[in-house]
Amino acid sequence: MSEEFSEPTVVRDNRRIDPETGQVRGQSPADASQSETPAAPTVGGPDDGAADAELDAAQGLAASRLEELQRLNAEYVNYKKRVDRDRDVAKNAAIAGVAEALLPVLDDVHLAREHGDLTGPFVAIADKLEATLARFGLERYGQDGEPFDPAVHEALMHSHSDEYEVATCTKVLQPGYKLGDRILRPARVAVADPQG
Repeated sequence: MSEEFSEPTVVRDNRRIDPETGQVRGQSPADASQSETPAAPTVGGPDDGAADAELDAAQGLAASRLEELQRLNAEYVNYKKRVDRDRDVAKNAAIAGVAEALLPVLDDVHLAREHGDLTGPFVAIADKLEATLARFGLERYGQDGEPFDPAVHEALMHSHSDEYEVATCTKVLQPGYKLGDRILRPARVAVADPQG
């Protein structure tokens, strides 16, 4: 055996927190190894003020970052809602624009069907057109004998009659169309008011 390894090995624990007690060590590791009594934590030393200042600064920074993150999250949620709402509005406007452009075609199909002029392969084409538009929410309305409602009817002719107790649509001259709750065109009707 060689003589150069004759000194005992010394292990120094340089951790600031004692792993057994969980307390902050007050002495340097060299002093703690020479002392028989465990080191008591020092309070109010020069390092404690700096540590408290660092802790306060870190907590303040964390609070400001959390506030910024919450604000950004709220802005993102509002942005997403606005984009979804705008997308729905644009979609409904596009569908309404196409449906309004096709109203004269639908009027011609309706008149041809009423007069028996819709025959042959045109019946299938007209049915497909109406079914496709109905799938997007287009609805035809207006019937003879229903009460007159100026919100959904346009009176083109007016008369008085003893047959009715309230203003009534006696004849639908041109059906109305609505897309969901939106009136694309009011039903054009002849109206009879009660005598009196």
